[in-house]
Amino acid sequence: MTDGDNASGALAGGVQAASEADERAIARTRNWLIALLFFGTIINYVDRQVLSLLKPTISAEYGWGDAEFAHFASASQLAAAGALLFVGWIIDRFGVKLAYGAAVALWSVAGMAHAVAATVSQFVTARVALVAFEAVNTPAAVKAAAEYLPIRQRTMGMGIVNTAPNIGNILAPLTVVPFAVIYGWKAAFIVTGLLGFVWLAAWIWGTRDLRPLPRAARPEGTPVRSSYSEAFADRKTWAIAGAKAITDMFWWFFTFWLPDLFNKVFNLSQTELVGPTALAFSMAAVGALTAGKLFGVLLGKGRSVNAARKTSMLLYGLIILPIPLALTVDSAWTAAAIIGLGLFAHQGFSTNIFGFAADAIPARRVATVMAIGAIAGNVAGFGIQEATGALLTSGIGYAPLFWAAAVAYLTALAWIHLLVPKIVAEDEGQ
Repeated sequence: MTDGDNASGALAGGVQAASEADERAIARTRNWLIALLFFGTIINYVDRQVLSLLKPTISAEYGWGDAEFAHFASASQLAAAGALLFVGWIIDRFGVKLAYGAAVALWSVAGMAHAVAATVSQFVTARVALVAFEAVNTPAAVKAAAEYLPIRQRTMGMGIVNTAPNIGNILAPLTVVPFAVIYGWKAAFIVTGLLGFVWLAAWIWGTRDLRPLPRAARPEGTPVRSSYSEAFADRKTWAIAGAKAITDMFWWFFTFWLPDLFNKVFNLSQTELVGPTALAFSMAAVGALTAGKLFGVLLGKGRSVNAARKTSMLLYGLIILPIPLALTVDSAWTAAAIIGLGLFAHQGFSTNIFGFAADAIPARRVATVMAIGAIAGNVAGFGIQEATGALLTSGIGYAPLFWAAAVAYLTALAWIHLLVPKIVAEDEGQ
């Protein structure tokens, strides 16, 4: 072998080593992104759960009953829906890094403002600001997955992130309630708000090297920002928005009313309801993780993206069917297990909606489409909050809501299949 051959071999080896080092660095950055989205979403849900968990204390201080609390909850949903009119455009225009970081800082300030509100109107203003800025979370997470994660990592990444709402809903009762008992409910709002600024420092450091994936489907010169007219012309947008409206209303229902349900139906105190609530949301967290795994397994068996997505959705839609049985049992823990199975199915189904959007919607407008979907979900959430207040005030109770939840997910799948008979991913080969 000549000296030239040795030099060429050394050069090739050096290039290969550098390439492998670059790939490891990219993988670490992507894992950091998933972790940051995960923890950001946990903080999002801890912040919003503080109110429902401390409902007995805060209601007593302000003199709210079920109807007033329902109006308050539905007003929050409308605030989120209103904010989402602008969220998609803002994220697509300014990018995930800036938009998401700014949103977490602002919702953290709004969360802490609850503690210094001197009047009910100031409290409501703080709450509306909180939910408006929190509306950035889901569109930003899906945009980040579409922009920075390859297709085989994307659904698992979204599955991990989609466990975060449940982790937040588990951690909140286990930490917020005892903390509020010791230090007062106002201190709970301050401490949970401060967590956002700890996360923000990690976000700035952890995303500094993020680079978007190359997109062959994006023509040279295509503008980054998108338009609502372009999104509304796409049947996939309507499929996602309809599915979000049909299913998200029940997520908002359970997120907001589950502690109250254990209190009213099973006569649990504020301290006693912590365990069953945590159990239900623990099962939901597992559902989101299984969605990412199941989709990957189906792809590995040669299923198309369309078949893998819809088969997954069908399985989760069938799992939730027994949820009305929760109201027929005597044990709060048994009810929590049944409801938890339903929330398991919801999160599995929801993760597949996010994956559908990230796969099939062009990355330049995915945040806009997810914002439209979130608007639909929040408007439906407004309706179910008002309906819950009316049903409880009239004495009818929770039963109609559980029966509606049982069939909602199969209905949502039928809606998706009607509008998009074949889901095709933009980057199916990646």
